[in-house]
Amino acid sequence: MYCIGIDVGSVSTDFVVMDEDYKIVHQIYLKTKGNPIEAIKEGMTQLRRRFYKEQIKAVGTTGSGRSLAAAIVGADIVKNEITTHGVAASTLNPKVRTILEIGGQDSKIILLRDGVISDFAMNTVCAAGTGSFLDRQAERLGLKVDELGQYALKGKNPVRIAGRCAVFAESDIIHKQQLGCKIEDIIAGMSEALVRNYLSNVAKGKELEETVFFQGGVASNEGIVSAFEKELGCKVIVPEYHKVMGAFGAAILAKDLIERENKKTSFVGFEAGNYNVITESFECSDCSNHCEVVLLKSGSRQIGAFSDRCGKYQIEKINDSNDSLES
Repeated sequence: MYCIGIDVGSVSTDFVVMDEDYKIVHQIYLKTKGNPIEAIKEGMTQLRRRFYKEQIKAVGTTGSGRSLAAAIVGADIVKNEITTHGVAASTLNPKVRTILEIGGQDSKIILLRDGVISDFAMNTVCAAGTGSFLDRQAERLGLKVDELGQYALKGKNPVRIAGRCAVFAESDIIHKQQLGCKIEDIIAGMSEALVRNYLSNVAKGKELEETVFFQGGVASNEGIVSAFEKELGCKVIVPEYHKVMGAFGAAILAKDLIERENKKTSFVGFEAGNYNVITESFECSDCSNHCEVVLLKSGSRQIGAFSDRCGKYQIEKINDSNDSLES
């Protein structure tokens, strides 16, 4: 039996299939491309080629599009990214006390004490230091984003780059290029600037203790890892599943819920990849809130509702295991 975790973010949508021993047997990374519904459906279509509905024990969702994913696939549990990243890290290593997480559009820090989240902080205001910024700089420099880390490690004399703002950082990088600085020194300086920005902004006032995990797509960048180790003065561990830790944590929580409550999964099946899922939005004028309500429909049937503060448009069950969506 397997458990599925789905992490729907603004940049990527991740899927993991985990076995009973908490080992990931399959993972999928898809670009969200501004269309989370299609990304979710594509993930389901790919999983259908390898697994059967009867093999799935539980499903969990997380990320900014977690409620949307839950409505489409029939999730058993829906949790925020802080919780899922913390659970995934403590499952892999119960000694973890600090989690550095940098994704495509935001960054987080999570502190754990005895396996329980004691504090956290997020930065969603500025793109400086996130995966999207690194993608942009790699493209501008004519490199693949995977090459940035290798270049950073070659830098012998990292230049000083302003890292508190994405716009200023890019301007500074261009200026250093015009001065004739070596590309590896510029990238090394950029890596150090991004780490300084993270520690002075996201981690401000936090007590970072070992063991330290670095999670998210940016953890693949060896230059950023090295810069963190230099600033923190300790080993920074990049876990095996660092790119999909959110989805991994969602799968773990789903498994625990199903076993604890001894119930069957609400998963509708991999056929969700073929469903005709659409959204309808309108402004409700029934009260002074004037909520911008979004209805999620399959064919003519409503399967979910979002942004209605009073819950007027919610349905009792997002998905019923005995009722399939319309194709």
